[in-house]
Amino acid sequence: MPKIGRLARALNEIVLAFSNEPHRVYSKTQVADLLIRNRRTWRLGESTSIGNFILFLLKNGVLREHTFRSPAYKQKITRYSWGEASQLELALSLKPRAYLCHETALMLHGLAKFNQKTIYLNVEQSVKLNGTGSLTQEAIKRAFSGKQRKSNLIFTSERTSVVIVAGKNTSRLGVEEIAGPASETLQATNLERTLIDIAVRPAYAGGIAQVRKAYRTAKGRMLVDRLLTILNKLDYAYPYHQAIGFLMHNTGYPEESCAKLRALGLEYDFYLAHEMEEPQYSENWRVFYPRKFR
Repeated sequence: MPKIGRLARALNEIVLAFSNEPHRVYSKTQVADLLIRNRRTWRLGESTSIGNFILFLLKNGVLREHTFRSPAYKQKITRYSWGEASQLELALSLKPRAYLCHETALMLHGLAKFNQKTIYLNVEQSVKLNGTGSLTQEAIKRAFSGKQRKSNLIFTSERTSVVIVAGKNTSRLGVEEIAGPASETLQATNLERTLIDIAVRPAYAGGIAQVRKAYRTAKGRMLVDRLLTILNKLDYAYPYHQAIGFLMHNTGYPEESCAKLRALGLEYDFYLAHEMEEPQYSENWRVFYPRKFR
């Protein structure tokens, strides 16, 4: 009879251990931690390396390997899933404390058609001191005359591209657990934070036309006081409240809701999107918007 190795004898116990873990996606370090915690229980010797352990699990179908690559930054990230894991779960595992945002969050909130080919993932930057310079009309005009800056840090797998958005440090403001399309538990921005984010970065939401559609669809669900609380804490230098107020007014929100945005002030002319051709101007909101927007 062929000799049965220690890993093979422990297979059922290993499978049981993975089934009792709270998550389905692992980094190599997390798999190693599971091995270290259970090595004695599984009666595995110190000679069982993490590399051999993973190879054994892959060969026996306990884990599945998923590789994401960023050609622009020459980075590779490997993750292992216990059973079937959704692309959204895999994306969330790429960076610690990351959360789904922009167009991906729109989809989770039912405000856009579902698509997992491109996933947007917010990875907050370290805390930075606020700039000391004062905002000027010329600075706003100059900033919005060019293209919106977009992330080049994109990790791709066979079916999916994950765009890493370097977000402002907010201590995960407005992030909540939400059920995904496979009933998986995901971390994503709530409805109000999502509506703010897509007004700030329309290019990450399919463009300003899709942003307008999302605002129209969210009418009756969005809580304006919650949005204002989040917006105040985000403390943007630019007057994004004018863009948000314009979008709400344009898509038929009650005037009393729009008035709460207008009360924040209309000190500057502002822009609904970057690099607009032949923009129109709303005197009520002091906002330039695309000619074909209405």
